[in-house]
Amino acid sequence: MAVNLPPHYHDADARYKKAQTPEDKLVALKEMWVLLPKHKASEKVQAELKTKISELTDQIEQAKSGPKKAAPGTFKFPRQGAGQVVFLGPPNAGKSLLLTKLTKAAPAVAPYPFTTREPVPGMMDHEDVRVQLIDMPPVTADHYESFTTDVTRAADAAVLFLDLSDDDGPSATQAVVERLKVARRELAPPGSAPTDDPTTYRLPTLLVANKCDDEAADVRLEIAREALGTTYPLHVVSAERGDGLGELRAALYAVLGVMRVYTKQPGKPADMTNPFTPPIGSTVADVAGRVHRDLEDAVKSARVWGTAVHDGQTVGRDHVLHDRDVVELHT
Repeated sequence: MAVNLPPHYHDADARYKKAQTPEDKLVALKEMWVLLPKHKASEKVQAELKTKISELTDQIEQAKSGPKKAAPGTFKFPRQGAGQVVFLGPPNAGKSLLLTKLTKAAPAVAPYPFTTREPVPGMMDHEDVRVQLIDMPPVTADHYESFTTDVTRAADAAVLFLDLSDDDGPSATQAVVERLKVARRELAPPGSAPTDDPTTYRLPTLLVANKCDDEAADVRLEIAREALGTTYPLHVVSAERGDGLGELRAALYAVLGVMRVYTKQPGKPADMTNPFTPPIGSTVADVAGRVHRDLEDAVKSARVWGTAVHDGQTVGRDHVLHDRDVVELHT
């Protein structure tokens, strides 16, 4: 299915390529966004435009506000595994300790605030896939590291932390949400429709209420439910004791909205150790593009073992795959 870009889109694209300043480039990109037809065939172009618009908007605003403590782009974390999830929360909410319990990472853990001063990545195992977790420095109404904007742009989802050992936990968590909005990072329930504003990045978010081992945790949890509502799926855990971590692992994978697809070569057994993890609803052609970008256009059919097909059934390139399907691609 062709994108069928209108002539005015190409005119705006030409102006973008000739523009000398970030402001002029941004004007052209926003015009391209308005003119771009919004349908499945243009999803990749939409994603590329939104990323460029977001990056330029951040660049322009950072230039206006003067130098920051950390230069933009200081921390870059290429996506690994099934997806990337960032930990966001107020000071002393237990983000770093939870990272050590879910991964082999070793961030500094201490009983005083602002222990984490830069992002710390770790890889979490879940069944036969891995999820990349990134512990971010604390966020408050008055404290926000500029690189948080860059790191969250690359993330697929977020965990918002609530401290059940702190009477001010709900207000501190709400302050994180509001401060991120200022940076055009919107924490949204999983499954929310993408925002129409290309300058704002919407992150599917889980709410993790940590320190459920505190003696007053139950009372504070009820107060938090009243204060924060049911916007985000809630997971009550104790990073210290290990309560709820198994369920949280599954939720951290599920929030990515991906599925496992295994591949095989003709006459050989399937590789069941390293699945591809495309978005739920992906087609044979989409998975072929993940195997090799040239295959996305070249693949004509596939044999599929799994859900909604007979074992080894031949399907077309537009066939929608399901979790744990095995695919043999044919060009």
